[in-house]
Amino acid sequence: MKPGETTALHKILALKKRLCIVQGGSAAGKTYALLIILIDRAQSDKGKIISVVSESMPHLRKGAIRDFKRIMETHGYWDENRWNETNSVYTFETGSIIEFFGVDSADKVHGPRRNILFINEANNTSFDTYNQLALRTDEDIYLDYNPTSEFWVHTEILNKKECDFIILTYKDNEQISPSIIQEIESHKGNANFWKVYGLGELGSTEGKIYNDWQIIDNIPHEANLERYGLDFGYFPDPAAIVGIHRHNSGIVLDEIAFTTNLKNDQIASIFLNIPRALIIADAAEPKSIDEIKGFGLQILPCEKGKDSRPYGISVVQQQRISVTKRSTNIIKEYRNYLWMRDKDGNIVPGQPEHPFSHSMDAIRYGIVSLVPIVRRKEYIDSLPNLWSPKKVNKSR
Repeated sequence: MKPGETTALHKILALKKRLCIVQGGSAAGKTYALLIILIDRAQSDKGKIISVVSESMPHLRKGAIRDFKRIMETHGYWDENRWNETNSVYTFETGSIIEFFGVDSADKVHGPRRNILFINEANNTSFDTYNQLALRTDEDIYLDYNPTSEFWVHTEILNKKECDFIILTYKDNEQISPSIIQEIESHKGNANFWKVYGLGELGSTEGKIYNDWQIIDNIPHEANLERYGLDFGYFPDPAAIVGIHRHNSGIVLDEIAFTTNLKNDQIASIFLNIPRALIIADAAEPKSIDEIKGFGLQILPCEKGKDSRPYGISVVQQQRISVTKRSTNIIKEYRNYLWMRDKDGNIVPGQPEHPFSHSMDAIRYGIVSLVPIVRRKEYIDSLPNLWSPKKVNKSR
């Protein structure tokens, strides 16, 4: 096959209706194939406006925009002078454009019309947002998503709208590496994960570990950096570094790194180039902790022991947590962090699914280490204000 050509691409090309819904599992090549189709339309048709949207610009930059540039460069199409970095718009020789924007920008959602729309990971946007965008789209609409749980596509679109619907899996993507296939298939014993990410079928969020986290634009100016959580990884598991801040009575999380193939000196280099704070790392790697400590960094192992994971999860569950919207991997793992299920679909007590645990573990390490401080602050706040300036007796 040619670069980027997959069974997934040919299956999507066979869809003929205005609304095309592409449901699929992990590494199915949904987004990549759809971008190839949109690039071809922009190169073939004159004056088309094509919008690629998702929940936020950070999500697009780490996903669809990165894939778009890779496709253009691989095929020798990329011209830096045609890319407007500020507005995330590429103008083709035909006068057609492909624009990228996040649906958290109200003026974009309610703004000008377009010819073609692609909502990437549509399950992370609202039905109202879809309606506003669809009303301003003259021609084709594409939606893709992982079917982690039922959402408005299933309840409002599939049964009421005339559309093409397709399910793709990793077997439709001949471009993925054998190591990724092995990683996906290694989770066949986990019923819910395999159903969603292996088979591309509708899963359930029953057993979701964390709920009600808020997504915010940025770290509040008044927030205090308290800790970094570090979960070691190399390949295929990434190393995850999370900044843990306190703001009022809540915790603010910010993604620092989520990367594979990082060596310990590279991890240390990341910490040396950001504001200093105590690092709490996975206690299972004492050698790595010692190596990073050798760079002059303050780093300690997390608490380990019997039931330390379910205890730590319970501690995190008690916190009021916000996440910066640039923390795309934290957000993805938060949404997909479920209790493991056995082959019969029963929850395995105290055992989370591994594939979405990396930043979740880093968060747990850091927050658990804060528990004494959190409790001490609550105690101090409960005392009378003993430190207010006392009035001076001027009569003396």
